[in-house]
Amino acid sequence: MRFIHLADLHIGKRIKEFSLLEDQAYILERIVEITEKEKADAVIIAGDLYDKSVPPGEAVPVLDDFLTRLSEMDKTVFIISGNHDSSERLSFGSRLLKKNNIHIISTFDGSLSKTVMEDEYGSINVFALPFVRPARVQKFFPDKTISSYEDALVDIINDAKGKGILVPNERNILICHQFVTGTSSPILSDSESTIVGTLENISCEIFEDFDYVALGHLHCPQSVGRETIRYAGSPLKYSFSEVNHKKSVTVVDIDKNKVSIKESPLTPGRDMRKIKGKLKNLISPEVCEEICSDFIHATLTDENDLYEPLATLRAYYPYILHMEHIKESEFSNENNETSVYDRISKNPIKLFKEFYEETKQKEFHEHKQKLLEKVLKEELEEFCHDTH
Repeated sequence: MRFIHLADLHIGKRIKEFSLLEDQAYILERIVEITEKEKADAVIIAGDLYDKSVPPGEAVPVLDDFLTRLSEMDKTVFIISGNHDSSERLSFGSRLLKKNNIHIISTFDGSLSKTVMEDEYGSINVFALPFVRPARVQKFFPDKTISSYEDALVDIINDAKGKGILVPNERNILICHQFVTGTSSPILSDSESTIVGTLENISCEIFEDFDYVALGHLHCPQSVGRETIRYAGSPLKYSFSEVNHKKSVTVVDIDKNKVSIKESPLTPGRDMRKIKGKLKNLISPEVCEEICSDFIHATLTDENDLYEPLATLRAYYPYILHMEHIKESEFSNENNETSVYDRISKNPIKLFKEFYEETKQKEFHEHKQKLLEKVLKEELEEFCHDTH
């Protein structure tokens, strides 16, 4: 059996003032094409279909069109809710959709959801667990002490095994939307609502009874612990921390005794990228012509002060989201991005200048900078006086 694993669609997401609905509709159409090309039997969507629990009205038809296309192709679809989704809203029409082989499992009701599919080798059990918090799971297991996310999942899995719902030596797939880690730290991005801490962390070792674990929550495609415990990642880049991600969907084949996976790459209609250089170079035709429609993070390296560089850049890059001016002489290492950001964070003047220009969309002029320097100097002197 072959299925397509994807997650974290975040339909309806906006980045600053820009809606991504057009970009999302485009990439979902590419996923439909991949599903058809790969002759997949099923599609798994591991949570965070919408970006908000109350999605904007125009986001709903985008998901509706996607699911309709898959249904028209006679694909079985499994959907779970993520931490961004409203389980109640996502479940609307779920009984009707189930008749068309679209299975929406949006609420944990005390038992692990199970659907049995068949192929030439026999049964494949598809277990679906929507995003859960320990407090909700505790209600169904009053005799247990559930103080962490891992406690919650361990009790759910053990309960399924105890009831004979989950049989370890059968072919089992789990769909899950949680923060799962292995021996090394997973790759994170700024666009995830992840609280990295011991309470939310779940060890991949608890999934030993599953042949494949289809995860959602983290936006970079990656396996955790073993190859078959996998985050599909988001289909689009949703923050500049993801500019180097190679977005894809995961194509999974389950045979009699083997699971194999491959990535099918996704090319967006509009990319997200970082550019760096002198202003005159960045607005030259040879640089901007092919990327002018992309979402842009620009770092200017001119040694001299510039007059309204953001406005100049916007004339060439209408989807510019962020601009910073760091003089070339301030780079201790051209390729060490972390050291640059560390330096900025230690300079309140530059940090405020960046904030001002980003929020006001206009230049933070020199006279304002001098005024800010004066105020900060006075405050610092007063602080030093008070602490001695």
